[in-house]
Amino acid sequence: MAADSREVCIFRGPVQLPPGSTLVSDADEEVFLQYTNLATHGPLDITDGFRGLGHVDSCKDVLTITFKVDISKEGDANATIGRRSKRRSHRSGTEVIEKVFEVELAQDKTAFRTRKGDTGSVVWRASVDFAQLILRQYHTRDPQALLNPAFVSETHILELGAGTGLLGIVFSSLVARYTVTDIEALVPLMQKNLENNLPNFSPPPAKHPSQSRKQIPYRPGAIVTAEALDWQTLLTASPYLRHFICPFAPVDLLLVVDCIYHPSLLPALLATIDYLTIPSKTAVLVVIELRAEDVVREFLEGWLNLSPNGLWEIWSVPDVMEGPYAVWIGWKCLPLAEGPP
Repeated sequence: MAADSREVCIFRGPVQLPPGSTLVSDADEEVFLQYTNLATHGPLDITDGFRGLGHVDSCKDVLTITFKVDISKEGDANATIGRRSKRRSHRSGTEVIEKVFEVELAQDKTAFRTRKGDTGSVVWRASVDFAQLILRQYHTRDPQALLNPAFVSETHILELGAGTGLLGIVFSSLVARYTVTDIEALVPLMQKNLENNLPNFSPPPAKHPSQSRKQIPYRPGAIVTAEALDWQTLLTASPYLRHFICPFAPVDLLLVVDCIYHPSLLPALLATIDYLTIPSKTAVLVVIELRAEDVVREFLEGWLNLSPNGLWEIWSVPDVMEGPYAVWIGWKCLPLAEGPP
């Protein structure tokens, strides 16, 4: 796995690789190390005593997700959302602010149980845990944060398989633009949750995606959009049609959180990642819950094989999330220019 290992942060636009990140060159070795590390951590401490497949609670129509971040008084001058409570640290004597973020999410538990292949209608723990990580790193000004604070406010994040839209809601105040995408059937659920949690969010007035984007002015509070994106459709589309399927603004960060679970979807997911990634611009951040080892291996092999000429560079980020997770960051490098004949 570790063809290279970094002891300093590497910056790629809106993301940074923390020290200890390793370059992935062999899928088998990476999978072995990930599952060996998982085994050494022992059983998970789950509050409700049951983790299941990884969803939070598929029996409720509405979930309230609460995030808490402890911040020193001087550590979060730019925070604009969430409520605060104050207390004093007994160790340092400095004032500590507990910042609380609450998100209320509608779920479609009926679709989750009855619609074939539907996993996005409920909230999954990986998204909750990832959101908690990013909020903590951002508001505490962690120098090794995954999202580079110098660039994140100017970033366009596009999320694949966004499901209920949780991350688009949580990260809406951090970035310039956030696009949540999923299959057409989930767009109404995403729009409902965005509208309920973001006061200035307005669903597009027109049905045609390209018309909607032109009619909505770019303004604070209207930077989060929900769009349909079917990976299978993109996979089988001609190069000409792909432009109409994905007419998105250039993406700075492509976010893929807990989307790797069924081997039949991997070719389409990888094709979508490859198509949306702009060389030397777009970073890809993948977070997965480690379930079926063979599926994880197949995904990594496919990702590494997207560019036999070495355009893709994929890094493993260890110990950044507590729990049964793996985190990878990748990007395309520009091909080397050929010299004169």
